[in-house]
Amino acid sequence: MEDDRPILKEMVGDSQAMRNVYRLTRRAASSSSTVLLTGETGTGKELIAKAIHELSPRATGPFIRVNCGALSESLLESELFGHIKGAFTSAVENRTGRFEAAHGGTIFLDEINSVSFTLQVKLLRVLQEHEFERVGDTRSIQVDCRIVAATNRNLLDEIEAGRFREDLYYRLNVIPVDLPPLRNRSEDIPELLHFFAKQFSAAEEIPLPDFSDEVLSTFKNYSWPGNVRELQNYVERLIVLSGEDGLSLDLLPGHVTGKSASRSHASQTLDPETLCRELVRLELQEVGDSSTNVHTHVVSQVEKELILQVLRSCQGVQTKTATRLGINRNTLHKKISEYELESEAR
Repeated sequence: MEDDRPILKEMVGDSQAMRNVYRLTRRAASSSSTVLLTGETGTGKELIAKAIHELSPRATGPFIRVNCGALSESLLESELFGHIKGAFTSAVENRTGRFEAAHGGTIFLDEINSVSFTLQVKLLRVLQEHEFERVGDTRSIQVDCRIVAATNRNLLDEIEAGRFREDLYYRLNVIPVDLPPLRNRSEDIPELLHFFAKQFSAAEEIPLPDFSDEVLSTFKNYSWPGNVRELQNYVERLIVLSGEDGLSLDLLPGHVTGKSASRSHASQTLDPETLCRELVRLELQEVGDSSTNVHTHVVSQVEKELILQVLRSCQGVQTKTATRLGINRNTLHKKISEYELESEAR
């Protein structure tokens, strides 16, 4: 009988969906095949990547993580493959890249969907030939490392949109592991709640509180668009802010307790076609059909509104916002400045 128990102590959940993940992770770990982790933000893809490494024959080697969505194309290329002295203005010495550093171990490429088309070609070569060149060098470097990639996007949709190479997708998708969203395993929520409460109580040196049936029910009925990471944040808030009166639902945002519209409802406003149609209607009413500036103005308004909404849904985190919008972080920074949205970003 296959082992379907949690793999790491940080992994919490006994639902059938998570048992399937544990079982598949153990199978994948025993091989050297490339693994593609899919799932929404906050579902625990990095934990699974670590588990694959620690349960594999490469466990004594390095585990190297790279957030592909956090760097521009030029910086990411240097980060992954290294560079030689003089390769560009600030290259004052040779630098070892992450692939070299992962030799004999595992490299985890998070937000793989953020990699530019140009860099995807280099990644494909590493997967096929197990070699690459440092930036500015002509000498090929052989590397032996296992690749685990992760994405919160549907890569088939990215292929259709011309943003992701089909051949790279099939090279990455040897062993797919899909992590279920928290709303699809609500039976794990009480265990997760107590797990994080125990962590934060110990860290803050305060007694572990009791959770009322009302709190448990509220947590189980919420849709958790931010998944386990969002639940972790709200448990920490309850622990830190609770006083002598104990835990109170008033410490949580209205969209969690049901006192205001849920974030899942708010996310529906991110549909650009609906938003664009409404803005076009309003603009034509104001300036008339013959205005040549309508199209440009409406596009700008749609873009600004989308960026604003996604920034808010990501709590102002620009890396996450850029990933959800499918744009480079540098481009996002320019748009934030252009539309004067600095107060929403951090």
